[in-house]
Amino acid sequence: MFSVTEAFAMAAPQGAAGAAPSGTDMLMQFLPLILMFVIFYFLLIRPQQKRAKAHKAMLAALKKGDYIITSAGFLGRILELDEETVLIECGEAKLRMSRGAIGNVVDKDGKNIEPEKK
Repeated sequence: MFSVTEAFAMAAPQGAAGAAPSGTDMLMQFLPLILMFVIFYFLLIRPQQKRAKAHKAMLAALKKGDYIITSAGFLGRILELDEETVLIECGEAKLRMSRGAIGNVVDKDGKNIEPEKK
């Protein structure tokens, strides 16, 4: 049979098993993580940034007389604008709200107006 010294002689040298991984081995280990980040960027982060940019442009383009729908669901017409607040007319009531609470600009009947395609 085999003795202990012969078994150690057949094993791989210790230097090869404990060697540091090369650059390509490290890249292959991190490749799934990098791919997940790229997928998340294109599916989640980038579309959200586009929506935020479009909403900010819509808020900047508001003017007196526009019909809007708020994030709370109120439909009204803008009476006054200032830097941070908007006074809207909702039926018989007049409401002052933050500009950020405006969800979308709509037509008089409450139907969404399509934003311009660029």
